[in-house]
Amino acid sequence: MQIGIDSFAATITDPDTGITLPGADRLNHLIEEIERADEAGLDSFGVGEHHRREYLDAAPAIILAAAAARTTRIRLNSAVTVLSADDPVRVFQQYATLDLLSRGRAEIVVGRGSFVEAYPLFGLHLEDYDALFAEKLDLLLQLRDQTHVRWQGRFRAPLTGQGVYPRPHQERLPIWVGVGGTPASFIRAGTLGLPLMVAIIGGEFRRFRPLVDLYRRAGAAAGHPEEALRVSVHAFGFVAQTSQAARAAFYPGYARMVDTIGRERGWPPASRAQFEAECGPSGAYLIGSVQEVVDKAVHVHEVLGGVSRLTFQMTNVALAHDRMLRAIDLLGGEVAPRVRERLAQLGR
Repeated sequence: MQIGIDSFAATITDPDTGITLPGADRLNHLIEEIERADEAGLDSFGVGEHHRREYLDAAPAIILAAAAARTTRIRLNSAVTVLSADDPVRVFQQYATLDLLSRGRAEIVVGRGSFVEAYPLFGLHLEDYDALFAEKLDLLLQLRDQTHVRWQGRFRAPLTGQGVYPRPHQERLPIWVGVGGTPASFIRAGTLGLPLMVAIIGGEFRRFRPLVDLYRRAGAAAGHPEEALRVSVHAFGFVAQTSQAARAAFYPGYARMVDTIGRERGWPPASRAQFEAECGPSGAYLIGSVQEVVDKAVHVHEVLGGVSRLTFQMTNVALAHDRMLRAIDLLGGEVAPRVRERLAQLGR
């Protein structure tokens, strides 16, 4: 199992001073976090895409390109690219360029996005939410496999054989499909034979097993080899020396984020009791001591029938930079090796 981190580049208020960091400081801290993850031996770092005031990741490929210059081994991916609201030609060009800069470490995770601001911002209609994604994913996959593409669709001018450059360093640029809980999304990814990133933000991990099985059955029915049908899980995660320290550090920023989004979506206020339950043995958060997080990571692998990558969504809007760096060190230096050792002992 690969272990990685995903960040949404949210603006951060220092919990000790109450001062919100300037955007320049926050983004440079994020580059330091990616650099530290590389040094700590983690496998991947993903940067999301949002078009809202409280986030700084509207152009994730640029952030990842800055990180490429300061890292040597870690894989760099979007988490996710809101493909429905973008031009597949430009997405391919940006990540092919990132792949060249990083000497073959770029990946794209594409999705439809959990926020809707990008659609009116770029003159698109929400009623085309799924049709946009399906059409643009089809084009992106053709661009990956061919330099000169002939293609026509509803939402973009046709391509008539023009060359699309640059070509990436890797022979085949990895493209994952990011999904939530919609069965059709799992079936689509399986039918296309694309690796799957499942965002799990609540409930029990095991409740996603039927959907993961649906993905694998769809892939097998379409004739794709088992090794192509990789599953990644993205979930809230944070690690400290003790479970109490991890949860005490993470909860204030988590609660503020939940309350901010909840006011827009009609959610109830954040509950410390529910947060603690999600951090418990059957919950969806990998937040706790090193041993607790190791146990939960192995549990995720077992209940979902094998996970190729587990990524920790560690963005927190009220967490000091040095605390984040220490958590990255623990994740790479202690959690990841123990997880791999446990899985090796289990023969998985």
